[in-house]
Amino acid sequence: MKQVAGRLKLEMAQYRDVQAFSQFASDLDKATQMQLIRGQRLTELLKQDLASPYDVTDQILIIFAGTSGVVDEIPNNKVADFEKGILKFIKDKYPDAVESIRTKKEVTKDVEETLKKAYTEFAGTFTK
Repeated sequence: MKQVAGRLKLEMAQYRDVQAFSQFASDLDKATQMQLIRGQRLTELLKQDLASPYDVTDQILIIFAGTSGVVDEIPNNKVADFEKGILKFIKDKYPDAVESIRTKKEVTKDVEETLKKAYTEFAGTFTK
């Protein structure tokens, strides 16, 4: 969790800084706009139902997807659907990656490549 949470904390801190700055600026460059979009999507990813929180492995899968930029193209109102869909897709199609994260308590390079492949596959099938 620390491995993916560190990047999340950095991106969320940058988002908050840019968000505060953007309130006073009318013309934002593309990089700043992308930081705002990613921050909004990460915020949506972090929301969980009170009655059914995710286990740590699911949280890692979701946070890794968000910090990898997979959800940048997904509208805010579709992020929750994407989140549920990607978890089911990875558990069904790549159970070895999930089990590796659960047992080793880290995202190895092999698992990272597998997850990126899974995210790309699912993003292609997800209707926005």
